[in-house]
Amino acid sequence: MTTLFLARHGETVWHAEHRYAGSSDVELTDHGRVQADELGEWATRARLSAIVASPMLRARVTAKPAADATGIEIRLDPRLVEIDFGSGEGLTPAELDDRMPAEWAAFERHPARQPMPAGESGVEGIARALPALLELADEFPHGRVLVVTHATLMRLVLCELLGIDPDRYRELFPVVENCAPTILRFEELGGGRRARLLGFNIPPRA
Repeated sequence: MTTLFLARHGETVWHAEHRYAGSSDVELTDHGRVQADELGEWATRARLSAIVASPMLRARVTAKPAADATGIEIRLDPRLVEIDFGSGEGLTPAELDDRMPAEWAAFERHPARQPMPAGESGVEGIARALPALLELADEFPHGRVLVVTHATLMRLVLCELLGIDPDRYRELFPVVENCAPTILRFEELGGGRRARLLGFNIPPRA
């Protein structure tokens, strides 16, 4: 069995203002750095085999305290970057509704299949990110791996692994807390591999 701990990076300046930050490399807030430190303290108890992160700044900075605390080197995987929101980058939902109402309405109806203008669709994000997680399950068949990544990508991949229509990711997983691990376990069953969701938004101090 492989256990993956998927963690969203710490709070960023844009997320504190409810702005879409997909491909934009925004920094953590002071609160976000505190959250990363708390995740690092959690890592000392987690018996980790590896730490893997999106190469985006907010994910790398979040993963560093865990790496420092455990002595495990961070591995960066570009397949774990956030969905590119195209013309929606840096905008709030209200600003999107004001500036591109038709496009925003289409995205809200089918958020996994209808990308923002000049952006990436959620199903495209699943196609690039899912193999990265499955490869970790193969590489660490009895391991425990911290994966520091991004909220929208996490929710989309969870839907795919759990057999849920990815267009429902906003409905079923409305909030991904910063630095609060989501626990996935991959088990071999009947000649195949099944993902089980063991915990969602677990506070690192729990």
